Amino acid sequence: MTEPAFVTETRTAYDTVADSYAEQLRDLLDESPWDRAMLSTFAELVGKSGPVGDLGCGPGRLTGYLASLGLDVFGVDLSPGMVGAARRAHPGLRFEVGSLAALDLPDGSLAGAVAWYSLIHTPTAELPAVMAELARVLAPGGRLLTGFQVGDECLRITQGYGHDVALDAYRLPPDFVAGLCAAAGLVVEARVVREPQPPEKTPQAYLLARKPG
Repeated sequence: MTEPAFVTETRTAYDTVADSYAEQLRDLLDESPWDRAMLSTFAELVGKSGPVGDLGCGPGRLTGYLASLGLDVFGVDLSPGMVGAARRAHPGLRFEVGSLAALDLPDGSLAGAVAWYSLIHTPTAELPAVMAELARVLAPGGRLLTGFQVGDECLRITQGYGHDVALDAYRLPPDFVAGLCAAAGLVVEARVVREPQPPEKTPQAYLLARKPG
């Protein structure tokens, strides 16, 4: 089967920027109390109930933070370049190359999943299948935390972290993402929308959902 063009574009773009991205965003969580608050809440709810996947982990900065909070966490990313950067930064954690659309994980195997700005490069028509895949790998009672830029448009990105790239980024309405969760059988427990903080240009949203059971 031929790989969709958006998948190839996304992988190529993140392979291109991997080292620059890792360096420039390495300490971003230190400056992001909202992000830390949401991740800490997620970690407290999941606790030690089972493994957690940081799905679309990039260079592993959230994976490392969640591990510091006591979670049994591993990372998956589409970009081999990002996975390489993650392994170098966090040699004690597990990182694998993989796709959110077809996770190499058994049904019901995760106590928690994080999709942190990792849905934003998937066309909206493809997102129901991705959300269904995230729900598939969650155990009953497992939780999903996702973050994304708020909006209702597709932006073409041609520059990133000092490199020429070519990929699309989708800003998403929180109600739309909540609907995706519901359609996949997940119950939304919380949604937070905050105003942009420089250099952000749009509001940012966080949704926390649970798989019933």
